[in-house]
Amino acid sequence: MSRPSRSGNRLPRWLIAALAAPAIVFVALFYAWPLVALVHRAVTAEAFRTLVHDRSLRSILWFTAWQAVLSTALTVAVGLVPAWVLSRFDFTGRRWLQVLVTVPFVLPTVVVGAAFLAVLPDSLDQSVAAIVLAHVFFNIAVVVRGVGGLWEQLPPDLGAAARTLGAGPWQVMRHVTLPLLAPAIQASASIVLLFTFTSFGVVRILGGPAHATIEVEIWQRATRFGDVGVAAVMSLVQLLVLGLAVGWFARIQARHRVIIGLRPLDARRPPRGRRERVVVSAACAAVAVAIGAPLVALGERSMRTIDGGHTLTAWRAVFGRRAAAVARPTATASLDPLGSLFTSLRFAVVATVVAVIVGGCVSLAIAAMGSGASGRRIGRVLDTGVMLPLGTSAVTIGLGLIIAFAVAPLDWRGAPMLIPLGHAIVATPFVVRVLLPTLRAIDPRLRDAAATLGASPIRAWREVDVRLMLRPLATGAAFAAAISLGEFGATTFLTRAGRATLPIAIEQLLNRPGAGLHAEGYVLATVLAVLTFAVIGSVELLTGTDRRRRG
Repeated sequence: MSRPSRSGNRLPRWLIAALAAPAIVFVALFYAWPLVALVHRAVTAEAFRTLVHDRSLRSILWFTAWQAVLSTALTVAVGLVPAWVLSRFDFTGRRWLQVLVTVPFVLPTVVVGAAFLAVLPDSLDQSVAAIVLAHVFFNIAVVVRGVGGLWEQLPPDLGAAARTLGAGPWQVMRHVTLPLLAPAIQASASIVLLFTFTSFGVVRILGGPAHATIEVEIWQRATRFGDVGVAAVMSLVQLLVLGLAVGWFARIQARHRVIIGLRPLDARRPPRGRRERVVVSAACAAVAVAIGAPLVALGERSMRTIDGGHTLTAWRAVFGRRAAAVARPTATASLDPLGSLFTSLRFAVVATVVAVIVGGCVSLAIAAMGSGASGRRIGRVLDTGVMLPLGTSAVTIGLGLIIAFAVAPLDWRGAPMLIPLGHAIVATPFVVRVLLPTLRAIDPRLRDAAATLGASPIRAWREVDVRLMLRPLATGAAFAAAISLGEFGATTFLTRAGRATLPIAIEQLLNRPGAGLHAEGYVLATVLAVLTFAVIGSVELLTGTDRRRRG
């Protein structure tokens, strides 16, 4: 068996440094410096004392923690059902069910909040139940993907051996299957806990003033009360709690690691017997209804009238000549629903371009670091540095940007470009995660072959690496655009009058009194959902075409 050669056709160090420089400058300027400024300028001893002695703040921290734990537990419990169906059985419509389960995770949080506001009865408005149900809806794909990926590879003979010894289905699940799935369940639970603990858009729309999480309280303290010091301390406490929780999950996962022989991925089978077919069909129907109902209700509420009829008045108000100007609750300026759509599209284009340039360059730099110990170490540092924004809530990033760029020499508080740059900070890690696996999988013998034909190291790199990264780069661009379109946490701090994005406009319309304004909010939420589906659908179309060509 031949081994890949160790190519001597290496890139010059100056080129690698030039590729890494944009990411280093970008992350240092728009992530590291804002966090340092947050700590240096806002965190005071008085703010710490306020946090310790304020009973309401302690209750908010407690509510954030227990609702996140409850949401995580329910998400794991509910997600195991579609994970079992999709990993163990092959049936008509399986691919459509898999796509449907993934849909909630790509939706912006404000769209999820609006969808549950539309589908739930009025008695559940501004309730903990609404928040938890929306969290389960939003995060179920994490469990299905994370646990299902391992479940479909478990060797079937383990369960069969237990059944021959007299174990029933529930005993096999409890004593055989679940222990083997424990590492994947714990990993998925840690991700869900991270998302539910830092939930902002869902809680802003569904929680009301009585159910504020840390994220919401940080926003309220900084924007409504002007108490930036306490908001900064709460941001640091949140980072500390999340770090401890994720570290604890990682330790538990390592302790319960199991080594098993995994089976091929194509070993799924059709349901056997009437009972198995009924169970699988019922599970598919329940998942389809649970995911489809909020999305259908979202579109229906955009056309519903007070007397229960339906009309396109709200759609005409948003897209027609009479695009209504809705008064902001805290400013005399007006909110143009249609204008927010174009604002979001402009910001998404800028954020995508920045994320693609920064993420593409740093991915090429990390992949070109070489196989030596020094190169691998520098590559890991670069990779970790670019990924850091993923572990920081968007609200904290937005608060840090406002504090950092509020003084000379870079007083950019009113600069429109600060919003897409904040979006790009959140989107760049996703671009890197899409690109790096492709670049690291390139056979070095391709560059060696180019070198033997007379190509210089730079030309060989350009003809091999750069060409092969174009398709995954387009995928990363689509993810960056979708993230920018739905970004809400950082944008709440950066938005100024006349520059509201779609998520900001949706939240403001839904929180203003009046059925007509609510209908326009549902219209914008539907539009944002469709835009997100179109962007993510282009990724699936791109990857599907690529797979067919390879086939």
